[in-house]
Amino acid sequence: MNSFIFVSEVQPIFVENQRYKQTMFPINLPSYNARITNSGGKPKIFDDLRRRYVALTPEEWVRQHFIHYLTEHLGYPASLLANEVELNVGQKKLRCDSVLYGLQAQPLMIIEYKAPTIALSQKVFDQISVYNMLLHVDYLVVSNGLEHYCCKMDYDNQKYLFLNEIPRYENI
Repeated sequence: MNSFIFVSEVQPIFVENQRYKQTMFPINLPSYNARITNSGGKPKIFDDLRRRYVALTPEEWVRQHFIHYLTEHLGYPASLLANEVELNVGQKKLRCDSVLYGLQAQPLMIIEYKAPTIALSQKVFDQISVYNMLLHVDYLVVSNGLEHYCCKMDYDNQKYLFLNEIPRYENI
C-alpha cells in the first residue's frame, strides 16, 4: 500500500473551561480557520456540510480538516459531499463518515476517518468495504489525519488499485 503525507501548519489547540480540556494534535492536512465553541462544558466544531456544531473529537478534527482539504484544495463541491450518511442493512444501521456524490446523486466515493491515535489496519479497510457492498463507489479513502489511503475500484477485473494521491475532483 502506498500512502502519501501532506505538510500541515496545524498546531495543537486547547479548548478549556472549568470542567473540560481537549487537545487536538497536529495532523498531516492543511490548516484552516476552524470555528470552535464550548457548549455545556464541551468543545464543538462547526461542520460546514451539516451546517451545525458537532462534538469536537479527534476523529471529528480529522473529518473537518479532510473535508476542507477536499473542497478548498482539490476542488470537490461541498454541495456533493455529505457527512454521517446512514445506511440500512435489514434491521442494522451503519454510518459512512463521508460520501461524495455525483451530479446524478450516485455515490462516487466513501471516506472513513479515524482518530490520529488509531492505526489504519485491515479492520478499517474491512469496515469501508462493508459500506461499499451497499454503495458500489469508484473510490475508497481512509485517513487518520496522519496517513491517507485512496484506492480506485476496478469492478470489471474484481480488483482495486491504491493511488499515490487523492484525485482532484475534475479527474474523478
